[in-house]
Amino acid sequence: MTNQPSNLEAQLLALRQEGEQAIAAADTLERLEELRVSYLGKKGQLGALLRSMGQMSAEERPIIGAIANTVKESLQTSLDQQRTALEAAQIHLQLEAETLDVTMPGIYRPQGKIHPLNGIIDRALDIFVGMGYTVAQGLEMETDYYNFEALNTPPDHPARDMQDTFYLPDGNLLRTHTSSVQIRYMEKEEPPIRVVAPGRVYRRDNVDATHSAVFHQIELLAIDEGLTFTDLKGTIKVFLQDFFGDLPIRFRASYFPFTEPSAEVDLQWNGRWLEVMGCGMVDPNVLKAVGYDPEVYTGFAAGFGVERFAMVLHQIDDIRRLYASDLRFLQQF
Repeated sequence: MTNQPSNLEAQLLALRQEGEQAIAAADTLERLEELRVSYLGKKGQLGALLRSMGQMSAEERPIIGAIANTVKESLQTSLDQQRTALEAAQIHLQLEAETLDVTMPGIYRPQGKIHPLNGIIDRALDIFVGMGYTVAQGLEMETDYYNFEALNTPPDHPARDMQDTFYLPDGNLLRTHTSSVQIRYMEKEEPPIRVVAPGRVYRRDNVDATHSAVFHQIELLAIDEGLTFTDLKGTIKVFLQDFFGDLPIRFRASYFPFTEPSAEVDLQWNGRWLEVMGCGMVDPNVLKAVGYDPEVYTGFAAGFGVERFAMVLHQIDDIRRLYASDLRFLQQF
């Protein structure tokens, strides 16, 4: 028993020397963790040596305990220092791998732009929504009833020749205007109504610089008690002046089967009058078709072609340019 303390002391000092050398040689954080467990873990080498202290006398245990604490602190210090060094080296390598050369030219990614037609639609809807209108959309494939008959245009009406369209084998058709959205909306809602309907429409037309078989419309409808043509004129004036600026506007008598009286709206643009919209008071037959009492309610409607607004505002000479997907043209907007 006389030599046991000095023997255990020698083992502890040898363990410290061996551990410090192994820790200093560790080149990864994973290897360092393995060494920590091997030397200082619950089942590590230092713990195994200290379990033999139970055979020592009460006078010898404090001496060996103090040496064991010194060894433990030394190994823990070595572990901490090596961990700090390895983490710093790892960060340095990562920084080198991710180095950004600020002198290199940037990578250019062209930004998308709003198509001129979408720009017109968004701008117009913003104005109408600001005036209290609700945006509504509907079917592009419609029935004859919603596209014509409910809008006071029966099968033998001559106005159908103005809106010849594409018919489908089942008797349905591609809508010629977004007025059908207004009929469906009125069937579901009760007055007062303020609704604006944008969308794509179709007509069998010869395609040229100013005509297309597929184009876009925005139509508005207001139904309430006591609405007059004066309300219609005021609404259109506010819209056009907000859209084009404070320019002269005039109304010319016209005809539409679903409004009475009806008018065309002209705008003085670059010194000449341009027809930009159609409008009128809702025909009583249209109100009856959706179950509204024309003795109680009146209303007005108006509509315009988005392409026409785009051509006027952007001075476009051919409507077909809007559909050709030519980036040389579209990048101007």
